[in-house]
Amino acid sequence: MNYDDVEILFVEDSIDDATLTIRALAKSGFTNKLHHVKDGAEALDFIYCKGIYASRNIKENPKLILLDLKMPKVSGMQVLEKVKSDPAIKSIPVVILTSSQEDPDIAKCYALGANSYIVKPVDSNNFFNAIKEIGLYWMILSQPAIP
Repeated sequence: MNYDDVEILFVEDSIDDATLTIRALAKSGFTNKLHHVKDGAEALDFIYCKGIYASRNIKENPKLILLDLKMPKVSGMQVLEKVKSDPAIKSIPVVILTSSQEDPDIAKCYALGANSYIVKPVDSNNFFNAIKEIGLYWMILSQPAIP
């Protein structure tokens, strides 16, 4: 598989949440190439072209990272910190998409440089609408930073 043209890196350990999100994006008409990884360690391997992603072109970064916080191996918070502290990739928008409504998590994510923090709606219709709006804003309306 060619990973060089991935536009959205989606980091989510819950298969159910991942399936719902991918389905919502597809039903909204977004045809952007999305790659789903199941934990923070795999996300970092993808971003830095290590492990199974060693052949990926490191100059071809995703346009958006959708990131869950509570994950095994490496947390979303650790991924966010690594991405936003790296001058080569810190301009990639990182949208936290999580079930955590805890004030310390929200404050810390913004302090680390998150571009947005969205709590996953429990209701499936609201979840679908939230994902549709995320896709519309970040992939169509928002202008990327010029490196």
